[in-house]
Amino acid sequence: MKTIGLIGGMSWVSTLDYYRLLNEEVQRRLGGLHSARVILNSLDFAPLAEAQKTGEWDKVADILTNAAMALETAGAELLLIGTNTMHRVADTIQTRIRIPLVHIADVVGDATRDAGLQRVGLLGTRATMEQDFYAQRLAAKRLQILTPPATERERLDRLIFEELCRGVVTEAGRNLVLSLIRGLQQRGAQGVILGCTELGGVAPQ
Repeated sequence: MKTIGLIGGMSWVSTLDYYRLLNEEVQRRLGGLHSARVILNSLDFAPLAEAQKTGEWDKVADILTNAAMALETAGAELLLIGTNTMHRVADTIQTRIRIPLVHIADVVGDATRDAGLQRVGLLGTRATMEQDFYAQRLAAKRLQILTPPATERERLDRLIFEELCRGVVTEAGRNLVLSLIRGLQQRGAQGVILGCTELGGVAPQ
């Protein structure tokens, strides 16, 4: 079993899910008392969120690269980033470490194709929905991507950072996400990618 290096804390809410899912999958495959070999480097999200907001992606890349290098030094054999949005700097990180970085959009794209879907909606932070680092990898899997209108992308981004990343789930937030999913379905989406782990707490799977 390989040792997984996991960069977490972005947010701590979603890191719980990543850690749980890794262990559930290992137990499903190996049974008994087996659990995942994970080295977790949990970061302070506040400076990263601020750098993302101001477009300082070089700063984000430096912080995450240092975290990745620490995990590699600690014995990690592969790297996971426990957030969709921060994969914006995944290619930069990969050039600075020797262990492989598993890109979340590649995994999502493969799973979407395996499910027989071709035209899908994408929900997440504004960066994930509007920049090409995620959509390009999905397009490489021959997937057609739909996102909500600009005003709705802004509302969803605020919900993610002001509530979901703090562990706050409200009925209004749930209704917003469900309305966005319905809107994407009405435009022809065969399914919807929850491209922000925190959305799993407010949307049906």
